[in-house]
Amino acid sequence: MKVIVTDKMAIDGIDYLKEQGINVDIKFGISPDELLKIIHCYDGIIVRSATKITKEVIENGVNLKVAGRAGIGVDNIDVDYCTKKGITVVNTPEGNIMAAAEMTVALIFAMFRNIPQAYFAAKNNDFRRNKFVGIELDGKTAGIIGMGKIGSIVASKLKGCNMKVIAYDPYVTDDRLKQLGIERCKELSQLLKVSDVISLHIPKTAKSKNLIDDDELKLCKEGVRIANVARGGIINEEALYKYLENGHIAAAALDVLEVEPNFNKSPENQDYCNKLLDLENVIITPHLGASTKEANLNVSVDVAKRVEGVLKGEIVAAVNMPPINTDSIKELLPYTKIAEILGKIYYQAEKDTVEKIEIVYSGDIVGKETRVVSLSVLKGFLETIVDTKINYVNAELTAKNLGIEITESKSTNVGKYTNLITVKFTTKEKTLAVSGTVFAKEDIRIVDFFGYKLDFEPSTYIIAIQNIDRPGIIGKIGTIIGECDINIAAMQWSRNRRGEKAVSFVSVDTVVKPEVLNKLKEIKGVLKISRLTF
Repeated sequence: MKVIVTDKMAIDGIDYLKEQGINVDIKFGISPDELLKIIHCYDGIIVRSATKITKEVIENGVNLKVAGRAGIGVDNIDVDYCTKKGITVVNTPEGNIMAAAEMTVALIFAMFRNIPQAYFAAKNNDFRRNKFVGIELDGKTAGIIGMGKIGSIVASKLKGCNMKVIAYDPYVTDDRLKQLGIERCKELSQLLKVSDVISLHIPKTAKSKNLIDDDELKLCKEGVRIANVARGGIINEEALYKYLENGHIAAAALDVLEVEPNFNKSPENQDYCNKLLDLENVIITPHLGASTKEANLNVSVDVAKRVEGVLKGEIVAAVNMPPINTDSIKELLPYTKIAEILGKIYYQAEKDTVEKIEIVYSGDIVGKETRVVSLSVLKGFLETIVDTKINYVNAELTAKNLGIEITESKSTNVGKYTNLITVKFTTKEKTLAVSGTVFAKEDIRIVDFFGYKLDFEPSTYIIAIQNIDRPGIIGKIGTIIGECDINIAAMQWSRNRRGEKAVSFVSVDTVVKPEVLNKLKEIKGVLKISRLTF
């Protein structure tokens, strides 16, 4: 077996592969043209961010079995085409967790004690220490937005400084926060009003873009400090500049920016501009969150072990491969497809924190390998709330890290369907369920939506509407959608009892903009609108 390593990585991972009897060629900085000429010789390739594993590289890599990324992101790998060609893609999503957490704490200390400003002054012969009187962390309140692994570590370290730690994360259970000794804020505004320092640890998604905007910064406690080692774009930089300049926000420490500079250009060739750099109360670092020797070592060894596992035929935490034998995949594909859709429904329609997910199988699916189907439910569920790549191997662990209990059961109660998958989402207050089935081996249907019976073929874009069951509402819905130049592909209505509540599923051809949803909400009798994307 032969592996090529094309980008710089710690030698420990390379040595590990050699110790396992794998031949390794080190070709740091290889050109794209040269890679195309030789890639056919290798069973595996390991990259970081410089090398692009394109469709052309994959086509030429006729013997490739695995593509490894020594890091988190796989944007430089054509994952879909790798999947089509049967090439497993692996990465190292946890190798830099401690590095990012420690960077966050370092920046918080730097803000509270004015360390960069004092250092710069001293280097310029200004030793007037009264200019840099700091503030102690002891006894202050730290607000953590996002309680994943990095946020949890930061919280723990700040508690060690005798800080009171509060958190906002609608996806983490109360039990998990209680275990960490952290107080939950049910609303973001609650955290903003009382925190002395705010630290961000959430993915950048459509929902989190500009999460901290003018209105949020206005709510912040005067003199608050803000640290972001997560993703650029979560804070509106224009609004942040305004509140830093007028002193309402005392300081900010940013390791990430919405638009980042070219990190390889020399100072004399750098053309990057950002007016936050002009403010003395802002610390900006060049995306150093994962830049430690230990993190480099971790990702090097982790990717080497995963590449070795794939080459030896083992099931590993892969980006694009479910843990199931290839003979069963084709048969289970329609079940995994409807299962993933069922999982995606909840957080697109509801907001209460899920504490338990129960997946119930009945009918002829009971005799099949349902584990991969259950993982498909979790995969769909998590993809709506996290930005890391969720796959069939890490889905269950990721859900459990959020404190969610997962159960799978099988029922002999077939009912009118030859097979049925029911997913029950339990919160602190209630349980909501959705169900789906497969007809004629491959046709999928949603047949139950939170207690309303349907027979709906899911499409990419759906508007789910809950309304009072009265004449004229459906017509008004259709009229507004049509007036907004949106084509309706299919519609279906369901009610349990006449004159009470009903639901409508409207399949449309394009993304429905928020202003359209707002118009629909204004219809008298409409109770709730949800935009579902599958």
